[in-house]
Amino acid sequence: VQLQASGGGLVQAGGSLRLSCAASGHTISRYAMGWFRQAPGKEREFVAAISWSGDSTSYADSVKGRFSVSRVNVKNSVYLQMNSLTPEDTAVYYCAVGRYGSRAVADFGSWGQGTQVTVSS
Repeated sequence: VQLQASGGGLVQAGGSLRLSCAASGHTISRYAMGWFRQAPGKEREFVAAISWSGDSTSYADSVKGRFSVSRVNVKNSVYLQMNSLTPEDTAVYYCAVGRYGSRAVADFGSWGQGTQVTVSS
């Protein structure tokens, strides 16, 4: 499966963005999906995950209450709604296929090109 994240951009602190992750080559409807981010000079970190059915979600403490992950399996797509953004959210955001319940980068794969999110103060 190939994944393509999009929807990033430059936004002021307090603003919102909605990221999309489109899958091609294979259906993702039976897979958990995750969002990760990587800031300059830092390791890639877990942001959010959603089960294959969409019934279960999990979030990093740093984004809980501000970000919301969702999916539309018939569109083979996953989304990340990001509200109340802060400069600390600046990073390249990636989506990936993986194991629900894990937050480890090693448990996710099919990394595609990410999308840059820049939050100005």
